[in-house]
Amino acid sequence: MTDGRIRTAVIGLGHFGTFHAEKYARLPQSRLVAVVDADAERAQKAARKLGTEALTDYRQLFGKVDAVSIVVPTQMHFDVALACLRAGIHVLVEKPITETLEQADDLIRAAAEVRRVLQVGHLQRFLLQRLGADTVINDPLYIESTRIAPYKPRGTDVGVTLDLMIHDIDLVLALVRSPIVLLDAVGAPVVSQTEDIANTRLRFASGCVANITASRVSLKTERKMRIFQRDAYVSLDLHNRKFAVMRKGTGKSWFPGLPPIDRVEKNFGEGDDLEAEIGSFLEAVATGRPPLVTGEDGRRALDAAMQITASLNESLARVALPPSS
Repeated sequence: MTDGRIRTAVIGLGHFGTFHAEKYARLPQSRLVAVVDADAERAQKAARKLGTEALTDYRQLFGKVDAVSIVVPTQMHFDVALACLRAGIHVLVEKPITETLEQADDLIRAAAEVRRVLQVGHLQRFLLQRLGADTVINDPLYIESTRIAPYKPRGTDVGVTLDLMIHDIDLVLALVRSPIVLLDAVGAPVVSQTEDIANTRLRFASGCVANITASRVSLKTERKMRIFQRDAYVSLDLHNRKFAVMRKGTGKSWFPGLPPIDRVEKNFGEGDDLEAEIGSFLEAVATGRPPLVTGEDGRRALDAAMQITASLNESLARVALPPSS
């Protein structure tokens, strides 16, 4: 650290990496030392805009920075993150954490050995925290989750399970806090070479069941979760940032034979979840406290996503469609 600020950098300046760089440049606890991209022109453009140095090789950061965001294609996550950790740099790596569980294990082990933060970019956790939904949902019995969006070429190096559904997989795992004991999945490629629409049903040891749907070939954008538990029904609209909780109440019912219902609604407006994520990462770096989304969390989400993909491929094989990669 210099002048009390954490020396930071961003590796990978695609669509989302550019946003990361803008947050680091703006946050008061950060000094953006450099931005890195294999495309020198892209790196220079971002560096000029943010008043920092442009690099084309992330290894040039070693010894110069304390913390980095890694926003490169998934197949590069492991090599870049492992090299940074071994160089003593704290790492925020975008989701999914790695391509394989073995790679995830190696990153988690390396972070522990060098005592550096390894945070995974499951962004929706920060919206859930800001809504306060994680404090209300305590014993879910059934979860219905839908995440659909129009097609965009960006992100199609992986199927929709690892591209979009993994957000909700991570949220469900965080809310249920119980091992998966059974799963089944279906899906199909529509535009890309991998699955563009998928549905999975997860059964947990706790008895909870989650039904998760993801599509990147829809005509509208929708991100909703409905959670049923013994004392409440919770509705989350993650796209419009609305949160409603309904519980059995006291007093007079409007409908004969039905108990009264107490309803609480909240609307949290736009907010900036990416800034909250990066701010939380920098706080973990400064204090040594575990991040909200740990490497172990990222591994659990990847493990579930890989099991879902395997089940989906089995269903594709049964109907003679080409498998997802």
